Amino acid sequence: MSRIVALETSDIRFPTSLSLDGSDAMNPDPDYSAAYVIVCTDAADGIDGHAFVFTIGRGNDVQVAAIDALAGHVVGREVEPILHDMGGFFRELVADSQLRWLGPEKGVMHMAIGAVINALWDIRAKRAKLPLWQLLARMTPEQLVDLVDFRYLTNALTRDEALGILRAAEPGRSAREQELRATGYPAYTTSPGWLGYSDDKLARLAREAMADGFTQIKLKVGADLDDDIRRFRTAREVCGPDFPIAIDANQRWEVGEAIAWVNALAEFHPAWIEEPTSPDDVLGHAAIARGVAPIRVATGEHAQNRVIFKQLLQAGAIQVMQIDAVRVAGVNENIANLLLAAKFGVPVCPHAGGVGLCEAVQHLSMFDFVAVSGSREGRMIEYVDHLHEHFVVPTDIRDGSYTAPTEPGNGMEMKQASRAEFTWTGEHRKAGAHV
Repeated sequence: MSRIVALETSDIRFPTSLSLDGSDAMNPDPDYSAAYVIVCTDAADGIDGHAFVFTIGRGNDVQVAAIDALAGHVVGREVEPILHDMGGFFRELVADSQLRWLGPEKGVMHMAIGAVINALWDIRAKRAKLPLWQLLARMTPEQLVDLVDFRYLTNALTRDEALGILRAAEPGRSAREQELRATGYPAYTTSPGWLGYSDDKLARLAREAMADGFTQIKLKVGADLDDDIRRFRTAREVCGPDFPIAIDANQRWEVGEAIAWVNALAEFHPAWIEEPTSPDDVLGHAAIARGVAPIRVATGEHAQNRVIFKQLLQAGAIQVMQIDAVRVAGVNENIANLLLAAKFGVPVCPHAGGVGLCEAVQHLSMFDFVAVSGSREGRMIEYVDHLHEHFVVPTDIRDGSYTAPTEPGNGMEMKQASRAEFTWTGEHRKAGAHV
């Protein structure tokens, strides 16, 4: 038996605000950051687990402190019983009454739990010598449903229904795994569309995205309608009338404002409108979906937990689900989200970009294709060409698609040199650095 001997955390921040990478209507000057954790063990194989929570600068230290607060639940525990029952360990953490009081099951503490859960999955995948997507896709339906916490879901998805979804997908797993390894998973790119970019830069990057094989791009909107009309027209002139272009308001609008704004852009045929209003406003999203149809509504990168996703689906409030690898409590809760999407027949197009989100969430989409939905139709993973060089196994994009990872682990391990270079220290604070 091996034991967990430490949770090592780091406050890592990249100064992306200097180039306005990541800028949008709600986040004009983000500094992409990671509250990073290593679950350290005394195992003879030397395998530790790596994961993080993504933030955009200030407050990253608060997220690190939340991860540190979990040390008492983890350090000193035997590793093998936890890895053998990841569903039970997940439920143990999210059910802790004092931690729940800080949420419950939402916010900084919930994301901290997700970081620890994801790091443990990193250990399990590395020990199995498999990438995470393949490890999950080769588990039995019974093993997979044991990972899910069905509390608060059973009026929409029961354990038996989830088993039925997984069993229905089981016969084609091997063929889909081979297909995935041969052709990859479709991607779309947000890189041309940051709000701080000039029209010339937007046009150049849109042209490059099409040449690189991407079949959709996304534009940030919501600061000024006249600017959005001009920028969308620029994108249409470059991409042509039929190329899919999504738009993203990053929670900027009131419900009525969202309906009016999106309809003002309807002449450009948006592929979807993403995060039109507060991520907690389920009924608001439903009203927007009715008010802008047939333009689809997409959201989820700030959905706090599986219950919000359940309600969005029940209300017909979204036509595209956007999971995030680190917003909810890790792999286990995202399996629940994927099963909910499959039950309601809604495609999942994950949020990515940031720091390492592309590396992380690709595993969930690939698992979904092989073992849950069995489909890539209408599905794609967001891609942003930022900061991949800092990861041990960086995302590999070819002809507009994610290449299926083959290296063991969850993809979230950052290079030691990068962690050292970009760790936020007291000296940064004394100097008054922006991040």
